[in-house]
Amino acid sequence: MRNHLHYALWEGHMKILIQLTVLLFVFGGHSAMARGDAEAGKTKSAPCAACHGVDGNSTNPEWPKLAGQGAPYMVEQLRLFKNGGRQNALMSPMAAALSEQDMHDLAAYYASQTTTPEAADPELVELGESIYRGGIVEKGVAACTGCHSPTGAGNPAAKFPKLSGQHAKYTEIQLKAYRAEDLHGHQEGQRETANARIMVKVAERLTDDEIRAVAQYSAGLH
Repeated sequence: MRNHLHYALWEGHMKILIQLTVLLFVFGGHSAMARGDAEAGKTKSAPCAACHGVDGNSTNPEWPKLAGQGAPYMVEQLRLFKNGGRQNALMSPMAAALSEQDMHDLAAYYASQTTTPEAADPELVELGESIYRGGIVEKGVAACTGCHSPTGAGNPAAKFPKLSGQHAKYTEIQLKAYRAEDLHGHQEGQRETANARIMVKVAERLTDDEIRAVAQYSAGLH
């Protein structure tokens, strides 16, 4: 009974945070999203291609695919890299030189590209689907569908990233990093946002096997 009550309260808190995030976007971020020029972003993306691929589909599974990712989410992450809210040895110096317009242009270009599909490990699909679609009630873990959608498309308006087609290894690394932040304080690579705090609370309750399974399942979504 206590576990179910804890889960219900936590889920209600998450819904409020999601609604607030959407409202902030609607009243403060919609005009900013329209500023991006995809053609200009394509030209500006040349230095990014070495890691993320010409069209945003990286070949290294530890580096994220940007193709098809929501533009508001990408702009937010670039801002964090630029202002130090998120630290990464490769991305921080790259973002330091970007203007606000550069960020919007790059985000618009990558958002317009098509994500290449990924295949989930069939041995992990059952567990991954169970967590992604139903959460883990007894551990207070909410279903991933609430933020990232049943198809893994994410929610661009709320800056919840697309997970479908993303490298499973990259998603696994990020979930473990969120979990490490909760255990050890601020860690390199983490983000200082309301959405990140949601993810910390999710990841702290997941085992390595559960993280691996949900990362594999979400990667294979279409």
